[in-house]
Amino acid sequence: MLLHLIEIILFAYLAACVLYNLVLSVAGRLARKKKPAPLHADTAHARIAILVPAYKEDSIILSTARSYARQLYPVTRFETIVVADSLQPATVRQLRQDGIRVVEVSFDKSTKAKSLNAAFEQLDEEYDLALICDADNVLEESFLLKINEAYQQGYYAIQGRRVAKNMDSPFAVLDAVNEIVANHLYRKGANALGLSSSVIGSGMAFHYPLAKSILKEIQATGGFDKVLQLLLIEKGYPIHYLEDACIFDEKVENPEAFQNQRKRWVSSQFVYLRTFWGKGWRQLFKGNLNYFNLAICQNILLPRMILLAGITCCTALAFLLQRFLWIPAWGWAVVFLLNILSLLLPVPRLFFTRYFLTALAGLPKAVWIMVSLMFRLKGANNTFIHTKHTKTEIDNPLLDAARK
Repeated sequence: MLLHLIEIILFAYLAACVLYNLVLSVAGRLARKKKPAPLHADTAHARIAILVPAYKEDSIILSTARSYARQLYPVTRFETIVVADSLQPATVRQLRQDGIRVVEVSFDKSTKAKSLNAAFEQLDEEYDLALICDADNVLEESFLLKINEAYQQGYYAIQGRRVAKNMDSPFAVLDAVNEIVANHLYRKGANALGLSSSVIGSGMAFHYPLAKSILKEIQATGGFDKVLQLLLIEKGYPIHYLEDACIFDEKVENPEAFQNQRKRWVSSQFVYLRTFWGKGWRQLFKGNLNYFNLAICQNILLPRMILLAGITCCTALAFLLQRFLWIPAWGWAVVFLLNILSLLLPVPRLFFTRYFLTALAGLPKAVWIMVSLMFRLKGANNTFIHTKHTKTEIDNPLLDAARK
């Protein structure tokens, strides 16, 4: 009896995770592809502050900051501001010689939220929009034009489409595909169902006074974007996903970087599930489905690689131990197939002809890392885990394939 109860609870939980992802995946696929917003010559141009927190990013920040000068946006209407935390003096000098504004900060315990708050305190100028980027992020040339168009249409919280800058290793390919799936499910799919998109931590733009006021309330070490999106929703600002505005992000190349990055992400997910559990349910009873979705639904989900591993193992065991179990093996097989479908729908066809075998080569190691992390999360959300970046060139054939 106890075994059957555990089996039913496990099946219900995993099936619910799959169903949630599948609904969003189908919604994203069925959503009418929006035509890019017309970039009218007479549209008002918001004054934009591009805020780039840079912690020990001397190898990449000069290239990144210089790349923003290529934006097809009036040069007098945007400014790049590098928030320099532990950069070398020579790097800071070169940035300033290039005409890039630098706000120097120093903390005993560095976090992205602290850097942004320090920058807001030192900036006196009046801006309309704050665009938050990471030190490795490169914007497509029309990014600011598209963000401005959405802002002029009344959107005060906008998430751009973050895509891979590089696909030069099995882990980079897996990371790139993971980004494609996440964008499709939790941003495009969510918006298609009338829900708020989630934010990613970079490539996100907000009405400047709104961003400044909300960030003052955030003290998070890891996963500050999870707190940010809930504060936005609570204040009545749904997040609009702008699929056509692309920002390029460096993908991890090796198991060590993958492990460090995922440890931070998974830890923050479960920490904030616990933190916002009660409030999430209270908001649901008040009719705030957006808050409940971001606080409870997305945080209670197993990470997709762990979900894939868990369902695969349970399905195999169900066929081996069928006579001892209450749920038929075909029930687990259906859940397994639906999970695969939810992951495949967002992926462009070019992936299967060029990158599928590369991804398969790295998948077992990646799954093992994700599963093992579940037992080593203690304290991870209280520690700043830095991911080093080195890539300056953009090479992502999947982006053009996905746009067709």
